[in-house]
Amino acid sequence: MSETQSHDGPRTTTGRIPHGPFRPGDQVQLTDPKGRINTITLQPGKEYHSHKGAIPHDTIIGSPEGSVFRSTGGTEYLAFRPLLTDHTLRMPRGAAVVYPKDAAQIVAQADIFPGARVIEAGAGSGALSCFLLRAVGEHGLLSSYERRQDFADIARGNVERFFGGPHPAWRLTVGSLEHDLAETEIDRAVLDMLAPWECIDAVAEALIPGGMVCAYIATTTQMSRIVEDLRSHGAFAEPYAFETMLRSWHVDGLAVRPDHRMVGHTGFLVTARRPRHRPHRHRPDLRHPGQRPARRRARPRHRGIDHIPAPHRRVAPQPAETAEPRRRTHPRHRETPGPAPTTPPAGPPPAHPRHPPARHENRMGRLRKPSR
Repeated sequence: MSETQSHDGPRTTTGRIPHGPFRPGDQVQLTDPKGRINTITLQPGKEYHSHKGAIPHDTIIGSPEGSVFRSTGGTEYLAFRPLLTDHTLRMPRGAAVVYPKDAAQIVAQADIFPGARVIEAGAGSGALSCFLLRAVGEHGLLSSYERRQDFADIARGNVERFFGGPHPAWRLTVGSLEHDLAETEIDRAVLDMLAPWECIDAVAEALIPGGMVCAYIATTTQMSRIVEDLRSHGAFAEPYAFETMLRSWHVDGLAVRPDHRMVGHTGFLVTARRPRHRPHRHRPDLRHPGQRPARRRARPRHRGIDHIPAPHRRVAPQPAETAEPRRRTHPRHRETPGPAPTTPPAGPPPAHPRHPPARHENRMGRLRKPSR
């Protein structure tokens, strides 16, 4: 285990100020008329170059956010500081990032509050760490555990790039949470890893009564495994599993319709709370909070007739071996004994009792007008 950044010691504020005029060292997004975005870091004396011309950094420094700058080629660029969602989608990646729609649900559903003590299993590329640090603030604690050193270096670089330096509330440890967890009295636990069920024992010991664990998984098999393990562990209340779909809309005058592309499935979220005592065995119905679920009748098992006592069995009598096997046919087609066949009388067939034959009768037996 190696600790790359410590939470102990004097706290200092981060260097990034997300408002006011542009300053040296700020990241700026330059958007051209076609919506293409280019992110630069402001440095005195340098220039931004593209095939549409150049823009000196000194022109941008000191200007208010949202200004428009014209390149030497005559193209206008709109300048903004990147939002956290922009930084998440464009950051250098080692592992897959947690998309903003899922990170927002983690902050909301896990109830990450300012000053909370949070542990994170799997720092990845640092995207979720940025959201959690923004939520806990400088007076909270986020202790992230990452097994791979290369991923930890990428996560540290992305976090420091967004906040403008080391965050005072962040502690990054290279190691596994289930073996190297050192924090106690934890308010929240966020598990973003391949096998989050391996950390249930360690998380149950570190969480305070009323604390919450939130697992982010990608497949249904992982979701089934973590939910069943949380249920059978005995230290957590009934887990809640869900996912989030995000769809944007095209709005242009009266042409209002959903966009053809959407951010569909990215992952599942499972949350569960840590009660003080062992929870009850019954599972509440999450669709109707406060109401007990209806009792379901057990489905009977088809075990044959071996479990029925012999006197109560209803078995059809078996025919004798010498008898001819019985043919099961429809009652309409069964052969019934009747009178012996007789020879039909000679002569023309009798007329129909209801419709006597006529020349003006068609093939369907219906009358029609005779032709004149």
